[in-house]
Amino acid sequence: MGYALLAHYGLSFDLQTPYWHLHEAAELARAFSDTQIILNHTGLPADRSDAGLAAWRQAMRQLAREANVAVKISGLGQPGQPWTLEATRPIVLDTIAIFGVERCMFASNFPVDKLIADFDTIFSGFKAIVRGFPRADAEKLFHDNAVRFYRLDG
Repeated sequence: MGYALLAHYGLSFDLQTPYWHLHEAAELARAFSDTQIILNHTGLPADRSDAGLAAWRQAMRQLAREANVAVKISGLGQPGQPWTLEATRPIVLDTIAIFGVERCMFASNFPVDKLIADFDTIFSGFKAIVRGFPRADAEKLFHDNAVRFYRLDG
């Protein structure tokens, strides 16, 4: 199986799947604990109802139990609705609380997110959300974790 070779070659796996499949992602992470999995787009919390967000949080908690999983905080727009800090803040903060600062990183979903906001609006929003965080934590979220997970340090 090709997936089994990822760890052998020092490669990671970027996973994009909706939250209702995260239990299967957790099984994959357990079966291949030497392979770094990076969940894209915050687990796609598209259902923003109270019940939908509760199910998303539960699925994210289950996946976060696997030490070899990190998450990219991105892709939080909703079709037909503008990107807002108020709608995004709780999801970002919940993700960081669930996975911890060490396993989260901010990312872009451009050009797709251009449908809901410009780049500066989204990244200024991310900066506003973590404004009260220690500087070292913000640096991890905006830079250091991506360098570490994607082995960009040379």
